[in-house]
Amino acid sequence: MLNHSSAPTLDFDLFDTDVMSQPDHYDQLVRETAPAVYLARHGVWAVGGHTDVHAVFGDFQTYSSASGTGFTNIRKQENWRKPSLILESDPPEHSKYRRIMNKLLSPAVLRRLRTDFEQTAERIVDEALDRGDVDLMADLAEAFPFNVLPDTVGFGKENRENLLIYSELNFNAMGEKNARFHAAAERAAPIMDWVVENCRRDAIAPDTMGAAIFDLADQGELTEEEAGMLIRIFISAGMDTTINGIGFTLKALAQHPEAWAKLRENPGLARAAFDEGLRYRAPSPYIGRTTTCETEIGGVRIGAEEKVILFIAAANRDPRQWENPTRYDIDRKTSGHLAFGFGIHACVGQMMARLEAEVIISTIARKVAKIEIIGEPEYQSINWLRGLSGLPVRLERA
Repeated sequence: MLNHSSAPTLDFDLFDTDVMSQPDHYDQLVRETAPAVYLARHGVWAVGGHTDVHAVFGDFQTYSSASGTGFTNIRKQENWRKPSLILESDPPEHSKYRRIMNKLLSPAVLRRLRTDFEQTAERIVDEALDRGDVDLMADLAEAFPFNVLPDTVGFGKENRENLLIYSELNFNAMGEKNARFHAAAERAAPIMDWVVENCRRDAIAPDTMGAAIFDLADQGELTEEEAGMLIRIFISAGMDTTINGIGFTLKALAQHPEAWAKLRENPGLARAAFDEGLRYRAPSPYIGRTTTCETEIGGVRIGAEEKVILFIAAANRDPRQWENPTRYDIDRKTSGHLAFGFGIHACVGQMMARLEAEVIISTIARKVAKIEIIGEPEYQSINWLRGLSGLPVRLERA
């Protein structure tokens, strides 16, 4: 390990409550201090510039995912679960599982899902409009993905709220093993066996994506255990991030009347509104890599076997990449935002997330004349996620 004494250094606790309440300030601090900054409190490197984050994403040989994508080096330290078959692996192992997921999430499959998604969105938005005053998160942003994603996988309907408890532990575990992580682990302990059991073959509904995964196991493309792990990965990785991305987008639309008016006039802009929402306020602000050799980022030398944390939210607001980056602009060309990553580890479920967001946001745009914020937002307190936990709004029927 190289000597860090001369490296650009910042000394704050990334997971301190006060720090987490000022995400834009600390994102900017990391991004503008140096191309790579040593976070002394945590013993990891942070990279926040768009060009540098993009470059690290594209170089899996130097910046490995197989040692874990959070703070823990899972090759050297005990982890709370087995490594993710997709997120925490490199080629050639990674290529096998990604090929399987790409097959399961083909454009043809997504087209078939759209009709069911649209029917569910119609019901959820109509129910919210009947009440008028609702929680933007619980009644819209969470309600829709929480219905359609587990249904798509074939997950049982009973006690589905346990999935959010499991996912919360997953994202808290990516950071330091602090009080927030230990509290999440305690909450999740009673439901861990339940999650595993409900991802087994006999618990998965037929004619679903989960059933298709087990069909591939029958064909010898993966083991029975790997099939269950892929189902858990798909749900835990895709639930919270999509929910929070939709929530942030709807909040931004409510706060920007000109953007809302454009979307109302053309609901086909729903996907563009969501992608700008992800750029504007990334729900998954960090992802980690581990160096396989000595390297440098922007002239800053980094040793082998060191953790490099990519500040995705900071990169997505880099003024060298985006004009007026702190402004939500539905007309912005968002190509190049990094909320889904880049390169071989780019989010394998991003088209599913975009489909979910497009369907619910376009349905809201057609049916809702106005979203009025009528209370103060409440924010989640999860180490590795950013999201709203609640936002009271009043919906006006179109």
